[in-house]
Amino acid sequence: MATTTFPVRVYREFDHSELAEAYSPSSCIEDLAVELEAYAARSAAARDRLTVRRDLRYGPADCERLDFFPASEPDAPLQVFVHGGYWQELGKEDASFAAPDFVGRGAAFAAVGYGLAPAHSLDEIVAMVRRAVRWLFVNAASLGVNPQRIHLSGSSAGAHLAIMALLDPDGGTAGRIAGAALLSGVYDLEPIRLTYVNDALGLDPAGSYRNSPLHHLRPGLPPLVIARGGNETREFGRQHEDFAGVARRLGAPVVSIVEPRRHHFDLPYDLGRPESRLGAAVLAQMGLPARPLPRWRSALTPAGS
Repeated sequence: MATTTFPVRVYREFDHSELAEAYSPSSCIEDLAVELEAYAARSAAARDRLTVRRDLRYGPADCERLDFFPASEPDAPLQVFVHGGYWQELGKEDASFAAPDFVGRGAAFAAVGYGLAPAHSLDEIVAMVRRAVRWLFVNAASLGVNPQRIHLSGSSAGAHLAIMALLDPDGGTAGRIAGAALLSGVYDLEPIRLTYVNDALGLDPAGSYRNSPLHHLRPGLPPLVIARGGNETREFGRQHEDFAGVARRLGAPVVSIVEPRRHHFDLPYDLGRPESRLGAAVLAQMGLPARPLPRWRSALTPAGS
């Protein structure tokens, strides 16, 4: 007599293949390569148009570098952007596309680079991004930045790293970050540990818990903008709602945004664009004007926006 077998649930209602798809943002778009190429092209265009100090060293490893776009006036606010790529792809060279939106409104912008898995553990990657933020605070005056107006942002894995930097218990930056914008983030890494993504990360249960910001939030958080695209997997939606709910219960001022016409990869283009709900919220958090930008900025606007 034939034996009927059923898929084994590995997390919540998901079996292994379902969980892998739930944490595959590219399953919601047509061509991932096109999206990644656009990051690189638009970031290169931003560097060509703006003054930029490239490859500033913030830590001992060669990969610990950032690109800094100064503001036109001293004592400026700063937006620090941490790129995504599931902790194992992309770099700061792909993360400058939003710089014109902020520099054009009087802010400075920094694109943070960090070492990637599997060459670096997630603990090491988190430590690198924390060092970058500490370095920016220490060097704020020489960079023309107001240390009371430093904001963090990140997309996907970058959102995870941005909030982990905000929660840094040892760096002297806790309580000093003015605000953060977290886009399409992963805030509880336990399901990640059970997917293909962990092939590069090598997380065990303790490492998953240690690096899950959802479990380490505390009172005193700064204003948060938490956003995702409407065209994302159900698990990214759940992570968004769970994180926003815990942050609110701890008293954080939270603006929660779902952009119905955006997906995981094009949402970051709205980061500093006032015509979008996300951009309007981020600019308001930073106290920046929503004035028109120089005419050349239109060449950097993503197609279809």
